[in-house]
Amino acid sequence: MFASAPDSGNGNSGVSRSLLIPMRFVWPYGGSRVFLCGSFTRWSEHIPMSPMEGCHTVFQVICSLSPGYHQFKFFVDNEWRHDEHQPFVIGDYGVVNTIFIAREPDMLPPSFSPEMPGRSNMDLDDVSSQMEMAPTISNADLEVSRHRIAAFLTRHTAYELLPESGKVVALDVDIAVKQAFHILHEQGIPVAPLWDSCKGQFVGVLSALDFILILRELGNLGSDLTEEELETHTISAWKEGKVHICRQMDGNARSYPRRLVCAGPHDSLKDVALKILDGNVATVPITHSSSPDGSFPQLLHLATLSEILKCKLLTLLLAEGICRHFKHSSSSLPILQQPICSIPLGTRVPKIGEPNRRPLAMLQPNASLGAALSLLVQAEVSSIPIVDENDALIDIYSRSDITTLAKDKAYARVRLDDMSIHQALQLEQDANSFNGQRCQMCLQSDTLHKVMERLANPGTRRLVIVEAGSKRVEGIISLSDVFRFFLGV
Repeated sequence: MFASAPDSGNGNSGVSRSLLIPMRFVWPYGGSRVFLCGSFTRWSEHIPMSPMEGCHTVFQVICSLSPGYHQFKFFVDNEWRHDEHQPFVIGDYGVVNTIFIAREPDMLPPSFSPEMPGRSNMDLDDVSSQMEMAPTISNADLEVSRHRIAAFLTRHTAYELLPESGKVVALDVDIAVKQAFHILHEQGIPVAPLWDSCKGQFVGVLSALDFILILRELGNLGSDLTEEELETHTISAWKEGKVHICRQMDGNARSYPRRLVCAGPHDSLKDVALKILDGNVATVPITHSSSPDGSFPQLLHLATLSEILKCKLLTLLLAEGICRHFKHSSSSLPILQQPICSIPLGTRVPKIGEPNRRPLAMLQPNASLGAALSLLVQAEVSSIPIVDENDALIDIYSRSDITTLAKDKAYARVRLDDMSIHQALQLEQDANSFNGQRCQMCLQSDTLHKVMERLANPGTRRLVIVEAGSKRVEGIISLSDVFRFFLGV
């Protein structure tokens, strides 16, 4: 369709081409094969775009461009397309998208501001210019953003989280802990509700944290981990023992056992999110009972903050969750364009001279698995960044990784203090044949909108904040942090 043509009208005249700035182009509307073409390729070269990990309907590519104006289009499944939600003009090649790249912050023209919708699909990887161009936000604008997101969550219910088809795994309280251990690993799930047939109720959940406490408790008794020891404990027996362990850990005898946090299909998404946050849990079972006393309820779904963030809401034209719904509403939600360095969000590494606050838990790969599990419990965190001697990010160890010990009955021959985190992570990679990136990262200069989009990707529950270039860990932001910030809890 496009022939080679002089690179005219792109605003590059008089600008040194030695200065190239990396730009990320994104096509978020699906397709089998997607290419990028533009004035920077003289409309002759088609640059292939790759699907994002965990989100195969979103294609991206990074190109190094000179400062100035550029035009571009997407070639999707043999059809020329432009993104209607980015700036576009009608030119010699039909309707084309446009982008302006500033050499310095003051070169940004009035016709293209950081608040324009096109910024959501194309992010300048130059950290300093992102920081300087970030708009400021008042307390009033912050409250407006919070109010609109809370109203959005209130208007929709947990029923909209239910998939058209799927399965939910529940465990009987009378099965052995060992068997439950294997089920969680084989099903690839970190948590499962517990059913008590005598009471006709769901009475709790079994999570990776339970197995961490079990392994630590067996280790404290000075016993090797054997199949027999895990086989003699039913889930119900473990839950009774857990009450005693938790009381010893925090000295609060009245807080255990905790009541199961559940929600109904007609509860609002805001109420579901608050139950997850208030209960400090990873998931809330969605149940429904037709009995007046609520007995023998049906387990419909397990709701998570990740689902709420990306849930498909059929009542909206752009119905793909909070990020997609507000994707082109920067003016109505100004907080989304703020860099996270300006927002009190997540856990950060304290800087010199800052007042003491909760430290960020980190470990090096040669630390023992026992030390990692103890830190997960004592610091009450769900994951620990694994860093080198310069605090540069290497990997991340999460609570759910402990279920890997179920593969080939590894728990029967492992002593927690003898296995290093490096060995445990290698076991995790071998067990799941995982070749991708386990830990997702972001920069202090990234906008909240960009962070929310990354958190909405399947399987992502947290982002590690790193320093550009060195990958030195500067903090961590979880889904819970984002929802606590928006809901003011």
